[in-house]
Amino acid sequence: MLSLDDPYAVVYRQIHAVSSPDGGAVEILERSSCIGGGAWSLYHYSKGPLVVSSRSVGEWFRYLVKAGKAELDLASSRRSAGIESVLVGADEVEITYAGLGGGGVGATVSRSRAGDVLRSDVSESGGGKVGRGTIVLPRRERIVIGVDDTDSKTEGATWSLVHNISLKVDRPEARYVSHALVQLFPVPTKTQNCVSTVVEFAALPGKAEGMLADFKALLERYSVSENTGMAVFRGFDPSPLMDYSHLCRRERISYELAVETARKTGTEVVLAGQGLIGALAAIPFCANPLESVSPEV
Repeated sequence: MLSLDDPYAVVYRQIHAVSSPDGGAVEILERSSCIGGGAWSLYHYSKGPLVVSSRSVGEWFRYLVKAGKAELDLASSRRSAGIESVLVGADEVEITYAGLGGGGVGATVSRSRAGDVLRSDVSESGGGKVGRGTIVLPRRERIVIGVDDTDSKTEGATWSLVHNISLKVDRPEARYVSHALVQLFPVPTKTQNCVSTVVEFAALPGKAEGMLADFKALLERYSVSENTGMAVFRGFDPSPLMDYSHLCRRERISYELAVETARKTGTEVVLAGQGLIGALAAIPFCANPLESVSPEV
């Protein structure tokens, strides 16, 4: 006879907390194993006073929140669940969720058992009860990698190579969390579609060097181009590169401008081929795959 081990638990696959340097802002990234449940949470959690903005990106549900505590005015069907507190420590982030009925189940067991949760404390939930759950996560930082020009006229595709490399180098110290293709201005030297790629990792501070070294080694091994560019941005907000990106998406720009932009924004140039131009332009569109694919010309 078929049976269910835990019929009311739908456990999130991963949850991460990416913090700003001062700890005042946190992006909570929840990798859902049930899109419908994640969408329900997105609707209700987004109404909470700590949530600045929220969105879904594929199987990931992302909440930009203010650190602190808040009173939740829970109301059945209208505001059934939310984030009560986000407390940022030196190495850890503590998040407390609360919800009514099934929302309480999501706030407790569904999140407490997620991958990369360090510790948890949950109350009873379900039925007519208010459930509360606190999870403790490693405090992580954002690392964004832009890549361009790995293919040739006869073989290769940058977006697929970068995705497969990211899957291979994913590890507890540096979790692969997003991928986007970025449409660039169609310059004459393009391979075909003139698209660069950006991937995002949620990393433990000071623990990402092994991942980056492996990423570079695999990129050099499998690229079929001599002009591959790879750039790495470390920081909570990559928007300082957005003006450059818009320019690169509207017109042909010089390699010298790319080098100068990397210097001004503190972006590390890992591979300095001609593809650096597009690699830098991809970075500020991390976690925005629907917006980045459209041309600006």
